[in-house]
This record gives sequence, C-alpha cells and structure tokens, in this order.
Amino acid sequence: MTKVFDQPDEFAATALAGFCAANAGRVAAVPHGAVRAAPGPQGKVALLVGGGSGHYPAFLGYVGAGLADAAVAGDVFASPSTAWIHGVARAANRGGGVIMGFGNYAGDVLNFGAAAERLRGEGIDARILAVTDDVASASRDEASKRRGVAGDLLVFKVAGAAAEAGLDIDAVMEVAERANRASVSFGVAFDGCTLPGKTAPLFTVEDGHVALGLGIHGEPGIRTERLVPARDLARMLLSPLLAERPQGHDGRVAVVLNGLGRTKYEELFVLWHHLTGMLADAGLTVVDPEVGEFVTSLDMEGCSLSLMWLDDHLEEYWRAPADAPAFRKGTVAKAAGETRAAPAMPDAATEIAPGSAESQQVGACISAIMDKLAAVLSEAEEELGLIDAQAGDGDHGQGMARGSAAAAAAGRAAATAGAGAATVLSLAGDAWADRAGGTSGALWGVLLRAWGQALDDQERPSPQTVAAGAQAALDAVVRLGGAKVGDKTLVDALVPFVETLAAETNVGKTLPEAWERAAAASTAAAEATAQMTPRLGRARPLAERSLGHRDAGAVSMALSARTVAGELKTNN
Repeated sequence: MTKVFDQPDEFAATALAGFCAANAGRVAAVPHGAVRAAPGPQGKVALLVGGGSGHYPAFLGYVGAGLADAAVAGDVFASPSTAWIHGVARAANRGGGVIMGFGNYAGDVLNFGAAAERLRGEGIDARILAVTDDVASASRDEASKRRGVAGDLLVFKVAGAAAEAGLDIDAVMEVAERANRASVSFGVAFDGCTLPGKTAPLFTVEDGHVALGLGIHGEPGIRTERLVPARDLARMLLSPLLAERPQGHDGRVAVVLNGLGRTKYEELFVLWHHLTGMLADAGLTVVDPEVGEFVTSLDMEGCSLSLMWLDDHLEEYWRAPADAPAFRKGTVAKAAGETRAAPAMPDAATEIAPGSAESQQVGACISAIMDKLAAVLSEAEEELGLIDAQAGDGDHGQGMARGSAAAAAAGRAAATAGAGAATVLSLAGDAWADRAGGTSGALWGVLLRAWGQALDDQERPSPQTVAAGAQAALDAVVRLGGAKVGDKTLVDALVPFVETLAAETNVGKTLPEAWERAAAASTAAAEATAQMTPRLGRARPLAERSLGHRDAGAVSMALSARTVAGELKTNN
C-alpha cells in the first residue's frame, strides 16, 4: 500500500511539487502541471500530455526535448479539470497550436475536449489525441472505445518527435493518429493497488492466480487464471497482440515491456528473455525496445506489453532523440541561446463584472440552490459510492460531495461579489469540475458551465430560457462525452429531464411546476437503468456485474433534479 503521504487529498499536489523541485533545471512548475524550462522555438506545435496522478513516469516524466512540452496532473486516478488543462495548455503554447494527449478514459475525454473548445475560442488551434491501445477493453471492431495504457509512451514519443522536427499541427496529428492506430497493449496483474489513505486495495487477486486485462486506474482484469511460469506468462502477454498484426506488415515493431509499480526490473528481464525468442519466432524485428516502468498504477503488482507496428516514418520518430526526466534516447543538441527561466503563467481569470439587479437576484437564488444541493449530496455520499462500487471504483459519491461543496462555495463568492445568473452558474461549474475530478466532475462541470453560458447577467431568465439552458447543457455533455440514451450513464436521466422541462415550459407551466415534472421523469429513467448494461466508461468491461444495479451517475442526476425542484417549490 501507499505509505508515504501527508493528507491523502494532498498526495498528488505534493508529488507534483516534489517532481518540479527535483528537476528544477529541466522543467518549470505551473499550477497543476509542468512545462519545459527551455521551451521550443516560437511557432512550434506544443504537445501537452496528462491525466490522473499515480502513473509516474507518465505523465510528468515525459516533459522534455523530443517528447512533451508540458504535462498536467490530476488527482490520483482522476482526470485534471478543464480549467487545469486549459491553463497548462496556454502556458505551453508557442504559437503553432497545442495537441493534448491522454489515455482514453471518460473523464479525460470530457475535460480535454472541453479545454480544447475553450482554447479554440481564444484563437489557439487545439487538438485532442486519445490513446486507445488496450486490446482487453474492446474488440478490434470497436477500437475507438479501448482504454489507453502503456501505449501512451509509444504514441507520445512519436507525436513529440514529429513536433520537434518542425511539422505543422495537421502533419503532427496525422502521424500521431497513425501511431495510435498501430499501437496495441495487454496487461496482467498479480495484486491490486491501494490509494493513499486507504487500507485495502482497489481489487485483489487470489493467491496463485493472475488477473488478465487490467486497467491502470485500478480496474480489475476481465478474467482470472492460474499463475503460470514466466515463459507461459510471456506468451499470455504476447498472443493477444500478435492477433492484431496488420495484414501485409513487414514485422518491424517498437516494444515496451512495462512494470505497473511493484513488479521488479529483474522480473521484467526474465519475461523479456522469453519474449525475445517469441517475437523472433513470430517474424518480428524489434526496434529500440524499452523494458522498465513507463506507465504505472501506484503500487499495482503486474506488467503490460505494448507493440507499435512500425512504418518508415513511425520508426524514424520512435528512434529520434529525446531528453526528458524519465525517458532519454540518443543525444539532443542544446539549442543556441536556450534559456531555462521559468515561463510566466498566462492568467485567464477575469474580475467578476456585476450583473443587473434582477440577474443578481437570480444569481443569489442559484447560490442558495447550490448550498442545498451540496448538503443533500453530502448525505448521499455513502449510498452513491455503494451503487458505483457494483461495477466501478466506488468514488462517485465522494466526487459528487466534493464537487457540489466546491460549487456551492464558488457560487456564494460570486453572488456576494454581485455576479449575475450566468456567471454564478458558470463559476460553480468550474469549481465543481476542479474539486470533484473524474468523470462525474467533468460531466457536471461541462453541464453547469454550458447551462450558465446560456443565461445572462443582465436579464432575468424566463422558464423557456432556463429550459434552453438545460438543452445546451445536454448538448455539451453529449458532444464532449459521446454518451447517448441506453449507454447507462448520467445521460439516461438527463435526456428525459431536459425533454420534459422543455415540453412543460412551452405550454406555459411555471418553472417550479415544469421542473417538478422533469425531475419525476428523470427519477423514473434513473431507476430504469438497473436493467441496462453499460456501453461506455470504466464499467463497460464489467457489464454483467452492473446488470440489476442502477447507474450511479443517473441516480445522482435524478437526486439533484428532485432537490432543485424542492427548492424552487419552497421559494416561489
């Protein structure tokens, strides 16, 4: 278990500060991340990588010449928030646009996607690069749903080298996406990892057994088998990857044998001894193999194997020099006139402009609703966690409690400063995402910000305007998260809420009346998710375990809708 920490909630932030201090000549600290101390030339495409903490050397250890320009670090196993990503991306931007690379997890997809939209709105060309290498998490026909595991290193190395070579953003994205399509990984675990402050691992493996197809956020494997000798274990890792060899490929591969945190280097070398012969027997030519720890999962005991099917360009970029704290290849020439001064962090914050008297009243009402919502979700934290634990990691209740408390505090501060309705709700959404982390935090941050932007700081919103804001919130969640009705997510409860609210306000119902009926529709839909199997997110590989249990995101959505309905009815 993780033993070295102060307050568990501060583990990721303290580790980030320590990393930056230990590498002060190589990286410069910025809020929630790090950038190269010696930035690339003006006009260069910037590669930002990131995700949750707990995976070192991913992602901070890859900031350096020939690899990433910056990294953003979320809490342990939780996506960094939209605001965090946006801030680090602005610090990394050199004028050539920003490519943001991350593993394909729902919270990361939402937050990096929302950050890209904000950056594009500011005139910065921003692209997202979701790594999808884990063959255990989806079939070849659904490769876009695969998780990112140690293939992150393969894809980021190629993308970083292409950017370092001076390619424009379209060309870098083309080669990076080609690298992603060419990368496959499979992992096994002998024991789970334990989060800071916790006394039990996220999963356990029976003695004498091995879990196959694990995830790097502590997800258990898709099946368990008896532990076998190293030669057979090597074959177990390699066989699923050989099955995905592209037709007609000439056999050149980049290979990464990756330890997940507690499997020792000597054990990896034993596996590599056997893999060397097996790769040759399969007709493969290994190019610059890497054996060690590259994408870990705190103290998980296990390992993964990754292949990238090379072509001439991918081989060139894989073999190109790189110099980062945790990854070096070849010799990187120091640029003339290079300096290592810490960059100034761009400040995207603006002072709160006062709203009209009418809009301030609505802002104060929104703030009061946020206070009530935080109290209700705090009381429901344990129940929501138990629901989530049926097929997830059980942190949904904690995330909702933390996020709503932060949103309530931000809403109060904004309302006290004289903000109107749009600003209060938007800032509450940003605070929710920053504090909650994970998929739920990303969803609620996107939802509340989009809803807030549909309101106004000068006009009192009509019921129809509120309903239009709900539709904008739904559109943003679907656009960035990709979920639809039937996927067993928050969207299953959000869609009937939005549709009912629009229908009721359009026939002249008051907002409290319309909201009450919309909340009832949302609640019925949330209950119905018990008969669904998940088709998105971490629970999808464990679909059978989820059947018969409600979706935690849908349940919390319906609970929130009912809470607001009660407040509107009481105060109108």
